[in-house]
Amino acid sequence: MEPGNDTRISQFFLLGLSKEPELQFLIFGLFLSMYLITVFGNLLIILAVSSDSHLQNPMYFFLSNLSFVDICFTSTTIPKMLNNIQTGKRVITYKGCITQIYFFLHFATLEIFLLTVMAYDRYVTICHPLHYTVIMNPRLCGLLVLVSWMMSALNSLLQSLMASWLSFCTDLEIPYFFCEITQVVQLSCSDAFLNDIVLYFGTVLLGGVSLTGILYSYTKIVSSLQRISSAQGKYKAFSSCASHLSVVSLFYCTALGVYLSSATTHRSQSSAIASVMYTVVTPMLNPFIYSLRNKDLKRALKRINGMAVI
Repeated sequence: MEPGNDTRISQFFLLGLSKEPELQFLIFGLFLSMYLITVFGNLLIILAVSSDSHLQNPMYFFLSNLSFVDICFTSTTIPKMLNNIQTGKRVITYKGCITQIYFFLHFATLEIFLLTVMAYDRYVTICHPLHYTVIMNPRLCGLLVLVSWMMSALNSLLQSLMASWLSFCTDLEIPYFFCEITQVVQLSCSDAFLNDIVLYFGTVLLGGVSLTGILYSYTKIVSSLQRISSAQGKYKAFSSCASHLSVVSLFYCTALGVYLSSATTHRSQSSAIASVMYTVVTPMLNPFIYSLRNKDLKRALKRINGMAVI
């Protein structure tokens, strides 16, 4: 791989989800609706947590950070897609593509780290309830979030810098609605072996460690639940993990499904449509999942909406 990109390259073409002109208005309306729901839903979570004294604890601190990341995550890709549909153009500048790769990887990795930290928080809550306030002190919570931001920034910076060193020739069509890094690397006409190694190593290392941490936490949680004698006690303890477990399953299953399907079928269009699940649908559903069975959060949301609390 030789540093430096071809100076002739000024833009990439984003093919999007469909080339049919009659579907563009429908896609625009659908994605605009999902984007607005995502932004307003997660903003409500942040506002509820910050305005209610009953929600000033580590679980909701991490949840508000996750909501902020979800807003940024979708804002990295959807506004550009909507603008392309509105203008009838399917282009993104070279610098814009590299910038989008950086922020997309940054917030995707940050979401993974925050889900892991939230799993650790649930583990301490159930397995060490008497020491919870001592272990999950404000200093540790802030440090965990800070380290997550730093690790995510370093990973995305490395990946985007290496992508910027690649040379590109003629085929500049990306069969996604955003600059997906593996698709960009495949378009390179220079040796991308090192890029592939770093990309897969980073994915396995960060994603593998994160998933291992989550699985370990829930293994310990299940083990602790088995020692609880009453069924009501087991249900109450597990219900505090249900929302987080649902979000983890939704995010990991959809993301894993996208990359497994692209590796086995090589149908980029199918993978592009499937990628909507973890890039758009999951951030949109997170506020609903967390507020559905959480009485404290629903009470705070009702206060914000000016409704009477029952």
